[in-house]
Amino acid sequence: MTKKKEPPVHTVPSKSGGWDNKQGGKVISHHRTKDRAVETGRREARRDTTEHRIHNLDGKISQTDSYGNDPNPPKDKR
Repeated sequence: MTKKKEPPVHTVPSKSGGWDNKQGGKVISHHRTKDRAVETGRREARRDTTEHRIHNLDGKISQTDSYGNDPNPPKDKR
């Protein structure tokens, strides 16, 4: 039986101030600083072997990291 793929973890600015980590549309943690939110989001994504998407203040994704089975791994350029 195949393990269900977990949705990505998104580190996003919170409407109430600070930063949230969301997964599947639900807030899984809240932090005062972006650095702390990114650290916690990365840990959650590694635990769930999924992607971690880090957003800027304007909401655009600035960085994406994959922890697990990457559907589009980099091609070896030899």
